[in-house]
Amino acid sequence: DKPFLMAIEDVFSIAGRGTVVTGRIEQGKITVGDKVEIVGLRDTQETTCTGVEMFQKTLNEGMAGDNVGILLRGTKKEDVERGQVLAAKGSIPPHTKFEGQVYVLSKDEGGR
Repeated sequence: DKPFLMAIEDVFSIAGRGTVVTGRIEQGKITVGDKVEIVGLRDTQETTCTGVEMFQKTLNEGMAGDNVGILLRGTKKEDVERGQVLAAKGSIPPHTKFEGQVYVLSKDEGGR
């Protein structure tokens, strides 16, 4: 079984409840009370899942393939944005550098 992973598609603030992130669970599952991390674009933040909703129904857990809203404890809306990922604690190390190679096509190969 793979660790929980969900790309964050949108972020909402619900008065009296807190911050909700929405997206499709790519792998694994999340249960209310699970410790998770918000990874990418900024420093990694640790938080706890305090609720899972799918199509306005409250659930105890979400599984791979589900489009869900996840309520996060103690997280401000301004601290989360689309493009980050929500992941099981310690499952994804953030990277700030990568190494790559670029091959430029010659004119004969269809390049400019």
